[in-house]
Amino acid sequence: MSVEHHEDPFGPFEDRLGDALRQAGGAFEADGAALVSGGEVRGRRLLRRRRATVAGGVAGVALAGVGGALLVPWGGGAGDESVAGDPKPRWSSSVSASPTPSKPMSGGELLRTLKGLLPEGRFSGEDSRGTGAGLGPYAHLVHDDGKGPAAIGISMGRIEPGSQQARQVTTCPAEELTPHDACSTSRLPDGSLLMIFQGYEYPDRRVDTKWWNAELVTPEGQHVSLSEWNAAAEKGSPITRPDPPLSPAQLKKVVTAKAWRTAVDAIPEGPGTTASPAAPADPPAADGPAIQKTLVSLLPKDVRVVSKGGQESEYGFVVVDDGKGATFVQINVQPGMSDVESQLFGPDAEVLPDGTKVTTKKGPGDDKGPALVMWTADTIRTDGLRVVVSAFNSGSQVTAPTRATPALSMADLRKIATSGQWEQLVPAG
Repeated sequence: MSVEHHEDPFGPFEDRLGDALRQAGGAFEADGAALVSGGEVRGRRLLRRRRATVAGGVAGVALAGVGGALLVPWGGGAGDESVAGDPKPRWSSSVSASPTPSKPMSGGELLRTLKGLLPEGRFSGEDSRGTGAGLGPYAHLVHDDGKGPAAIGISMGRIEPGSQQARQVTTCPAEELTPHDACSTSRLPDGSLLMIFQGYEYPDRRVDTKWWNAELVTPEGQHVSLSEWNAAAEKGSPITRPDPPLSPAQLKKVVTAKAWRTAVDAIPEGPGTTASPAAPADPPAADGPAIQKTLVSLLPKDVRVVSKGGQESEYGFVVVDDGKGATFVQINVQPGMSDVESQLFGPDAEVLPDGTKVTTKKGPGDDKGPALVMWTADTIRTDGLRVVVSAFNSGSQVTAPTRATPALSMADLRKIATSGQWEQLVPAG
């Protein structure tokens, strides 16, 4: 895609990671055979955008670990532009407001709380929004501890405890999809889930700005997201220090402070706290582990599976090697896609005897030249089940090529995408 959907610069991990992946994915050449966003995960508002923006060739930048599905964009972006919209973090969606609301907290109070939890230093670039704001509370500042200024931001909201969304928010991403230096998820004594992520603003490392993030989800559904960078801004600002100022232990200390939970409890019931009654229900989704297992069973016999991963539903990937270098292979199984069929499959699409439409594409894997290539086979059945599989000549979507072409041929990809086994994985309903 040509623009980056980056509305939440200091928002929750699934949004921040989604933006990072969109930056990596948006560089792919756009065309009608490209993959579509079958389930952009925006964590706080995990209503999957199944009806997809037909935007082109990201060919499956996916949010493994934190949820989502093939993105073409979890919005997409090849550059640093932003689409119109509020530039501040929005808050986590929820089924209900706090049953015992706390006293409202102003943006100034949130800023003072954040400052009190940070090491000694100078503060600038302050911005905030209180608990009564329609778009949810957050606080942002630039902190300089004498070793260089660094942007730090925190946002908070509600999330359904124990839900798929809660798990996605606190699950480390797959290294094959989002290269990072470290990531861990732990359960705290009070039952809260905490994820600490140490990665980069740009997963392809075009700029070495580091982005470290902590995500906390409590048993009561309070969600707190803390982010920091080793620069005074997340983008467009020189790197000022080797690492962001807060260590993983300090990230934990700040994000788990009780004041943030109190702030969440002070968020009034309002827009974003309940699901829209008009929102259409998602069709039954294929089980992610089953997708991964089926994908492995359909691979050519001359390749060895090096690693594999996926999501709870709709998406799976493997990294294979035929002895000549690694290849990243991913698949998305999306039911109920009939409403975008005409946008995805033009009059030149091949139609099989059973009515399945098939398109194939060979193209560049990014906008930096032809070295990274991506081959894709895209199909849709007459009942709207879309199966799209792609392979790269690299062990991931954002790392340097390991070979001239993918280990799987286009015939291999086509055979996988048209297999009758995928229909068996989608629940009736």
